[in-house]
Amino acid sequence: MSDSTPLLRPRGATFADWLEGARPRTWPAALSPVLAGSGVAWFFGGFNLGMALLCLVVAFALQVGVNYANDYSDGIRGTDADRIGPMRLVGSGAASPKVVKAAAFACFAVAAAAGLALTIWSGHWWFLAVGAACIVAAWFYTGGKRPYGYLGLGEVFVFVFFGLVAVAGTAFVQLGVWTVASLWVACAIGFLACAILVANNLRDLAGDEAVGKRTLATRLGDAGTRAFYAGLVIVTAVAVVGAALTTTSWALLGLVFVPVLVPALLRVMRGATGRSLIAVLKATGIAELICAAGLFAGFVIG
Repeated sequence: MSDSTPLLRPRGATFADWLEGARPRTWPAALSPVLAGSGVAWFFGGFNLGMALLCLVVAFALQVGVNYANDYSDGIRGTDADRIGPMRLVGSGAASPKVVKAAAFACFAVAAAAGLALTIWSGHWWFLAVGAACIVAAWFYTGGKRPYGYLGLGEVFVFVFFGLVAVAGTAFVQLGVWTVASLWVACAIGFLACAILVANNLRDLAGDEAVGKRTLATRLGDAGTRAFYAGLVIVTAVAVVGAALTTTSWALLGLVFVPVLVPALLRVMRGATGRSLIAVLKATGIAELICAAGLFAGFVIG
């Protein structure tokens, strides 16, 4: 189905529609890696506010861009016709596929411009290849003929790009060197970013199975997905401890995410489904941001 195929007659999206389509609950996944990576840079004496802000623009533009891209791609496939989660612009008929697609690529253009500025500033021209890979990954999550999000690989790419690349890249562009601490912190943030997606896909499990959307959740099944979510929470805590062992014990402040996430974890393990998991999704995003803030504070103090 092409983006010119009429789904529902566009009624004209409002600002509130576009804001909801940008999925604010996922925004911590953009801010957290930059905050945590900048904390590493601060600890090693290389923090640069200008570069950190440019990293934030890149991350935020990519996050909103991928949300609009998913809205477009899922919408034209018809997999958003009956959703439990946030309103979708294309699936609901609020905006035409072409307009949503254009919004996604506008966000990617902003990310590319900020990334180019970072590349010129830092002098590391290989950043261009990394940036291109980020945009390609953002589009083909649900775009193209064989989107990897439909192959059960979404969590892998989220971990790589919103964990390893975003955190370690933020630290590297400011420090100019790689550190073991960056890897531990990247793992912690990446695991929680994955948990956001796992919570999202667990919520949509029944609907995705009905339309043939083969996410990792549909492959693992209900029980397997819940166990996977719990496992991600545990390995996040382990990664925070690893970061503390390679830097300062103050980095253990990153563990403040645990009490925040325990109620959500209990809800998942007790079998919450459908709309009951929306609160879990929100709590997981908040927990990621709190973990990043705790790590940042620990690195500054340490």
